Amino acid sequence: MKPIFAISVLAVTALAALPPRSRAQSAAPALHTPAPEVQLPVTVRDKHGALVTTLAKDDLTLTEDGRAQTIKSFAVQSELPFAVGLVVETSTGMMTAMEPERKAADKFIDQMLAGKGDAKSTNQLFLLHYDREVELLRDFTGDAAKLHSEIEDMSTTARSRDDRNGPEVTGDDRQRSRPGRGNAQLYDAIFLAADELMKPKAGRKVLVIFSDGVDRGSKETMNEALDAVDHAGLSIYTIYLKGEQERSGNSFPSGNQRGGIGGTYPGGGGYPGGQRKPSGGGRSDEPTVDGKKIMQQIAERTGGRFYEAKKRENLEEIYADIATELHGQYLLTYTPDMVDKEGGYHKVAIKAKKDELQVLTRAGYYAASGDGK
Repeated sequence: MKPIFAISVLAVTALAALPPRSRAQSAAPALHTPAPEVQLPVTVRDKHGALVTTLAKDDLTLTEDGRAQTIKSFAVQSELPFAVGLVVETSTGMMTAMEPERKAADKFIDQMLAGKGDAKSTNQLFLLHYDREVELLRDFTGDAAKLHSEIEDMSTTARSRDDRNGPEVTGDDRQRSRPGRGNAQLYDAIFLAADELMKPKAGRKVLVIFSDGVDRGSKETMNEALDAVDHAGLSIYTIYLKGEQERSGNSFPSGNQRGGIGGTYPGGGGYPGGQRKPSGGGRSDEPTVDGKKIMQQIAERTGGRFYEAKKRENLEEIYADIATELHGQYLLTYTPDMVDKEGGYHKVAIKAKKDELQVLTRAGYYAASGDGK
């Protein structure tokens, strides 16, 4: 027994010699910190384009950065409130469509703020317009009358060409304004809506953008705007209407000419939806911008839906379809298998086990960093 007793004494002596912190680490197992739960809005349609609202979590597969994940819950959340932003282009090239746009947006507001039975809707909307500058006309509200009033008065920003600072902005709901250099600042509008208005909100968040898709003069690039969208965790529904050209030709500088969506998310370079005009006179060094393609890319990346209003009369039908889709949307939740405390970007892919079903969701998300951002 003496050798065994001697070994035991040595072991106790060695443990006692360790610093208190080392002894605690030796005695207790390492704690596992689970990754924060991720929530994704999901829309499912069949091959005919009809909404599918009867699926369960076992009907789908989910991957994050190529790794299979376990879906925690998947259900239609009709009672979960929405934060919705209406973003309307009011450049002179779009003004001929303003009356049908006003009527369609008014009906959309009523649909989104309509309660069930005696219950009052908990949804909230804001209204933002852009042309040569970006202006918040009405901050988040559940008051439909206030939104209708702003839509009725919405028009192209009145400003002299020599007045580069824009008009004076007054009133509580007109505090966020971004004067710019061009006359259709789409990317600045998206950035402001996402970073300043949507990011602080929790729950389901959606932007609906009415535009010709061509940016003229934004300070932000397309990628910078959509990175802000990813950080805010929202989806964008785009309504494309070809605008009247405000000058001859079809070439406009896009954003601040430092890049748009490339082959990877996030980041990339080049002009989204555009190509260089062939050489041979004129302004051959400027890109030809495809506004329709830009609007398609914005919707696809953010998990929204692209619509083309081939006629102005189609706008009411399009807005009604968006409202119906939002009310039939699923909410998917899962806990990632790996913890990311650095705030990195992660690609997600959701597929239905039935090939004929189309699943729409955001292309990815930014993890919460250690500083809470």
